[in-house]
Amino acid sequence: MTTAPDLMTSLETQLRAAGFRGPTLTNDHPDYDATRALYNGMIDRRPGLIARCVDDADVQAVVRTAAETGIDLAVRSGGHNGAGLGSVDNGIVADLSLLRGIRVDRDATTVRVQPGNTWGDVDHATHAFGKATPSGFFSTTGVGGLTLGGGHGHLTRRDGLTIDNLLSADVVLADGSRVTADEDHHSDLFWALRGGGGNFGVVTSFEFRLNPVSTVLGGPTLWHLDQAPEVLAWYRDFILAAPRELNGFFAFLTVPPAPPFPPSLHLEKMCGVVWCYTGDPDTADDVFEPVREMGPPALYGIQPMPFPVLQSAFDALYPTGQQWYWRADFVREIPDDAIARHAEFAAQMPTPQSTMHLYPIDGAAADVPGDATAWNYRDANWSMVIAGVDPDPANAGVLRDWTVGYWEALHPFSAGGAYVNFLGEGEGTDRVRATYGDHYDRLTQVKATYDPTNLFHVNQNIPPAAG
Repeated sequence: MTTAPDLMTSLETQLRAAGFRGPTLTNDHPDYDATRALYNGMIDRRPGLIARCVDDADVQAVVRTAAETGIDLAVRSGGHNGAGLGSVDNGIVADLSLLRGIRVDRDATTVRVQPGNTWGDVDHATHAFGKATPSGFFSTTGVGGLTLGGGHGHLTRRDGLTIDNLLSADVVLADGSRVTADEDHHSDLFWALRGGGGNFGVVTSFEFRLNPVSTVLGGPTLWHLDQAPEVLAWYRDFILAAPRELNGFFAFLTVPPAPPFPPSLHLEKMCGVVWCYTGDPDTADDVFEPVREMGPPALYGIQPMPFPVLQSAFDALYPTGQQWYWRADFVREIPDDAIARHAEFAAQMPTPQSTMHLYPIDGAAADVPGDATAWNYRDANWSMVIAGVDPDPANAGVLRDWTVGYWEALHPFSAGGAYVNFLGEGEGTDRVRATYGDHYDRLTQVKATYDPTNLFHVNQNIPPAAG
């Protein structure tokens, strides 16, 4: 009888025979536990083999080996996925974290990025040229997963989603071949990659458009929680009418007990907005005047800073390995009844790191035609995420109960689907369908063309169309 270790030894032998050159780890390797660990500590996966790819040929070898053996294949970039979909029990993980190349073109108009980078790596390379691309809100997030899910960030109202700035992608397909997808080559695949997640192949290189941004006016403004209904009602109207150079996401939070927050606010539950202004500094006073006058805020933390500083501002608050439980929705409107429910659950935040964010996705993101990419909610105004977070595994149930209760109370006010990168573990096919709406059938057709056996199924899965 073949034992699991024998099976993994056989798999590694087959992988080497296919030309794989990078390091491999099984559960007897001293670095196995550290390497398999995911950003979300609530999810514990034990892959049979971790294959750390060092180039495109390694990725091709892993894909061919998985296809030939029928073993489950997961693809990992930064490991941030809330549902832990960068790993799989007993299968093989194509670990892309060693693929770290970044090249800004000679005119600093584009950047080519390998998927093992974090967005902090990209910001470091592009900030030297006074450029960036929309890229989430944490510098520790991996490039691959965020991009393929769509990607929104501090620059979205001005510059669109991450996928709106994606110009091309090199992709290893399910048969082990590699193609370049863009508007003129494999355009159906390029359409699907822009929001369809990891369903269609392994992207080994992304080419992004760069946008001018250097020093921004950014930071939080905070109000006491009893002001939340008034502040959220003001925010919902203000941000949609604000100039596109101003981005601000609304949040419920507990103030961290550390600088730069004053001791008088430490550990107080509050509501706030985190701002990023990329416009003319000479107009900033006028732009922020309504913010200063609203309340006024208990904390006005807006100040000039390099864009990468704002991008990394929350990294220390949310290190790798914390317990996370996620729920999310797209939102078109925030009626008064929804505001009342938000305020109710904000008061019940179970731990200091639990939170709710409303990320604006209007402006430039809404300019893109609805059928131009797989992203299906160009008419939504916000991407909402509710996250129960804490370092202690004993609090997992409390986090789950608060998050699910909050989501169930607000879901009736939602647009239906959610940002795919915010879907939690085990939410099911119906949620994936709701996320893609009338794009879903087209995505299944693209899947049938490029991955007819559903090799890439360790994701928020879109199965191939039958026949």
